[in-house]
Amino acid sequence: MNLKPSLFCAAFCAFCFLFQSTAFAEMVAIKGNNVNMRSGPGHKHEVLWKMGDGFPLQVIKRSGDWLRVRDFEGSEGWVNKSVISKDAHAVVKANKGSDRNVNIRKEPNTKSQVVATAIYGVVFRVLAKKDGWVQIQHENGVKGWIRQDLLWGI
Repeated sequence: MNLKPSLFCAAFCAFCFLFQSTAFAEMVAIKGNNVNMRSGPGHKHEVLWKMGDGFPLQVIKRSGDWLRVRDFEGSEGWVNKSVISKDAHAVVKANKGSDRNVNIRKEPNTKSQVVATAIYGVVFRVLAKKDGWVQIQHENGVKGWIRQDLLWGI
């Protein structure tokens, strides 16, 4: 009996499952302000924290009208499907704990004019993607491009 093909097949299937779960993760965003992140699937569960409009989340599991989700820092909890949207949003994940800002540029390249800066945790609506850059817009009207590797949620 030759176990090599079976082991290879099992390893390949595990790799495909892991790749699928990260590469094709379902992303949602909060719609509304002061939305509760709960410890379990139901209104009776403890409120862990509150989230604002557009906050992006990765769906891990579904249970009826409830979604188990993960945020950009890896924290998990539950939200009701009535408070989520499929509109693409992203959050700045770069430069945590530093005083450096992430540049928002007029065009999608590093030579383009900086129109504004953003810090860790700022949420943007995603407008477009191009060559490793993401066109974003903040709720205050600021619009521009940020390198995709500096964002989470897209």
